[in-house]
This record gives sequence, C-alpha cells and structure tokens, in this order.
Amino acid sequence: MPKTSARLLSLLSLLQARRDWPGALLAERLEISPRTVRRDVDRLRELGYPIAAVKGPDGGYRLDAGTELPPLLFDDDQAVALAVALQIAVTSGAGIEEAAMRALTTVRQVMPARLRRRIDTFPVTPVETANPQADSSVLAALSAAAHAREVLRFEYASTQTAESDSAATPPRRVQPHHLVTWGGRWYLVAWDLDRDDWRTFRADRIAPRTPTGPRFTPRELPGGDVIAFVTNRFQGSTHSGGWPCRGEVILDLPAATVLDYIHEGLVEELAPDRCRLVLGSWSWPALAATLGRFDADIEVIGPPELETAFGQLARRYAKAARSDG
Repeated sequence: MPKTSARLLSLLSLLQARRDWPGALLAERLEISPRTVRRDVDRLRELGYPIAAVKGPDGGYRLDAGTELPPLLFDDDQAVALAVALQIAVTSGAGIEEAAMRALTTVRQVMPARLRRRIDTFPVTPVETANPQADSSVLAALSAAAHAREVLRFEYASTQTAESDSAATPPRRVQPHHLVTWGGRWYLVAWDLDRDDWRTFRADRIAPRTPTGPRFTPRELPGGDVIAFVTNRFQGSTHSGGWPCRGEVILDLPAATVLDYIHEGLVEELAPDRCRLVLGSWSWPALAATLGRFDADIEVIGPPELETAFGQLARRYAKAARSDG
C-alpha cells in the first residue's frame, strides 16, 4: 500500500480527472478499501479541498469549487499547456500581463527540469504595438454581461469625440454577444438597441455603467458564426458573403505556384503554366495590387471594376516611374 501522502496525491489527481467518482471505483483504482477512501477524503477536506459526497446507488465523491483556490495537480501535458498559455497571456493586451508573468514564474519554478526544457522550446516574444491596452476590469464586465445575457450600458469614446464631450452623449445600450480579439485589440460584438443593428466596439474605448439592464434572448448572428461575422466586418463587408470586391483573372503561372500565396481564393488549373484565380479584397485597387504581385501576365475575366482598377494603378505607377527617372 502506498504511503498516505502519495495516496492523497493520487486521489486528488483522480478527482480532478472527471466530475463524479463512485467510491468503489476509487478504491479499486487506488487499491485500497472504501473505508480508507473515506478517511483520505476527510484528510483532503481538512487541507481545504471542497470534496462533496455524491448520493446515489453507488455513492461517490466530487471535487467542487470552494471559496479559496487550493493547490492543484497537473499532468505533464497540462503543465506545459498552462505555461504556454501564460506566455501568450503576457502579450494579450488584456491588462493581466503582470499577473500572468508572476503566475508563469511560479509555475516554472516548481516544474521538473524535463518540463522546463519543453517550455523553453515554446518561446513567445512580445512585440510592442501602438494598440491601446484594454482594462482587465472592463473585459471582465463585458464578458460577464455577455455570459449573463444582460443589456449593457456604457460610454463609448470614438476617435471623433473628445473626452470632455462624452458626458453629453447618451450611453450606448446593447445586447452583448461575444468578446473577441482582432489585430491585437479586444472588441465587443453586440446588438445595438438604439441603432437596431449589429456593431463591434473597441473594448479600450468602453466605460461600462452599472447596474446592467434586463436579461434578453440572444439573437442569431448573421451567418450564425462569430468568427465569420467578425472576419467579414473587418474585411469591409457587413454581410456573410465575404469580401465586398471579388474578381476573376487568368494568370500565366502554374496553379501550384499561385496556391502557395493564396489562402482565401479559388485557384483552378487550366494548363501546366496557366490557371484561373478568383480572389476578393476590401477595394478594387487593393485587389488589382494584390494580383499585380504575381510576376506573370494577367487576363481580367471580370468584373469591369477590376479592369478600371488596373488602369488606375497603371497610370499611377507610370507617373511614379517618370518622376523617378
């Protein structure tokens, strides 16, 4: 029979692995008697672990949430995943960078050397950006309102509105749907009650008001998927159809070569050195410029707006070439 301390750690690890454990199954896994299981459970309770008894034909135990966070056990993969996630949190812009760094230091100090070596193979280098940092308390308030499905009121500072004018502007009233990140910033996706439409709000410009409003029945996002909705919004489309500008060309390049550089387009092989490409962008000049990066002849299939954009770029580039000479 293992020593009591080792047995308690094994019992705690099992309790963390699944929600409910029949007492007889715990006894079988630990190779001890049900009476010893009961005694060990009492010892863990004395150490602060909130272990509840589960009623039923078999009886059993469950590790519940308590008022304080007791020591936890992690297997090797969980420990590595936790450390990598903390490294990412240090660069998240969520206002928790200092706490995440302290937690990462604590976790790393108690790790065996073999796990520290695995962590060191996942370095995350923070890159300073000009993006404002969102306050962690604001993120918590937005997330809580979205989770509880409660109407949220907040002051919103736009780039055109000075802070001194914000008091004269009525608060926004929204039904919060999701809290997301895009391009290093946090955004709230919500249904704007006053504008009767879906909106995305930068979290660093939100000042929540309390209390929150009444509960609401969630609306379905356009397309039914928050990832697709946010992607379309930031690509310049308010609908689920993707890019607002989509064109079709023929390139004198192998399809395999084009595929290496295109991730959101349709490539069809027409001949060994010729392919058809359907691609989208946020504007026609941007689409023409993207297609122009291929060192190959281009035949525009359509629409006419794409032909016009190529003409605009040709004149612009020709002027730039003359000025350079």
